[in-house]
Amino acid sequence: MKKIAIALVALLPFAGAAQAQTVKDLLATMRAKWNAPAEPFKMIGNVYYVGTEGLASYLITSPQGHILVDTVMPESTALITANIEKLGFKVTDIKFILNTHAHIDHTGGLAEIKRASGARLVAGEADKSLLEGGYYPGAEDVDALNFPPVKVDRTVREGDKVTLGDVTLTARETPGHSPGCTSWEFAVKDGDASRSALIFCSGTVALNRLVGDPTYFGIVDDYRKTFARARDMKVDVLLAPHPEMYKMPEKRAKLSEGGPNPFVNPGEFNTYAATLEKAFEDSLAKQTAALKEKKG
Repeated sequence: MKKIAIALVALLPFAGAAQAQTVKDLLATMRAKWNAPAEPFKMIGNVYYVGTEGLASYLITSPQGHILVDTVMPESTALITANIEKLGFKVTDIKFILNTHAHIDHTGGLAEIKRASGARLVAGEADKSLLEGGYYPGAEDVDALNFPPVKVDRTVREGDKVTLGDVTLTARETPGHSPGCTSWEFAVKDGDASRSALIFCSGTVALNRLVGDPTYFGIVDDYRKTFARARDMKVDVLLAPHPEMYKMPEKRAKLSEGGPNPFVNPGEFNTYAATLEKAFEDSLAKQTAALKEKKG
C-alpha cells in the first residue's frame, strides 16, 4: 500500500502539498476531475468524444453499429451512456467495446455497458486476466484500484483487426503501462481527406514499479519496445485515454473557429512519445537509485 501511495503522489501536479494525504484522499482528488461531466461532441469524421472531463471514451460510428473505446470510473458510467444518447446514438447499437488497458479509470464501466449493449469486448491478450479479475497488476490487495470484472470475448495481438461495416481498427501492441496495453489505429475522414488516427494506450509510468519487485516481469523491456515502435509510427490524429495527453480542451475550443480540424496534427504523437520515453528513463533511474540506497 505504501508503494502505491508514493506512486499516486507522483501523479498529481501539486505533489508537494499532497504527500501528507492518504491513498484514499489522493484517489478522491483525482476522482473530482475524472468524474466531472463533459459535453459530448464530434471530433473528426465519425469519431465522437463521450467521456468525462478527465477520462476519455470514444464512440466510432457506422451504419452497421458502433464501436466504443474505453469507459470511465464505475460510478460515472451513466455519464457515458447519457452522452451517447445526447448525440442521438443508442447504447444498444454498440457492437464492439475496445479497451486500451486494464486500469480502473478506463475499465470501470466495461461490465455495465457490455450488459446494456450486448457488445463484444476486445482487449490485449496480456490484459485478459486483469480484466476478468478486476484488479491492477501487482496490486491485487489494493481494493481502491479494483473494478467490476468483465468477460473478454476476444483478445488481440499486434496487427489484429476489428471490423464493423466500413470501419476497421488495427491493434498496435504498446505494452508497459499495462502488460496488454493496446493502441488502436484506424483511418478517419477529414472532409475529402483520409487521416491516420491513433487512440494511444499510454506510456506513462504512473503506479508502476520498474525495479526490485516490478509490477510485472519484463515491464522495462516492454516500455522500451513501445517507445521504439512509436518512433516509426505515422499518425495524423492523436487521441488518448486522458484528454490532457493531447490537449483536447484547447483543440475542442478551436473547432468552433472554423478552418482546418485542430485534431489533425501530424508528428504530435512522435513528439509526445519522445517526452514519455525521457520521463520513463528518468523514473527508471530514480527507482534504481532508491532501491540501491535501500539495500545500502
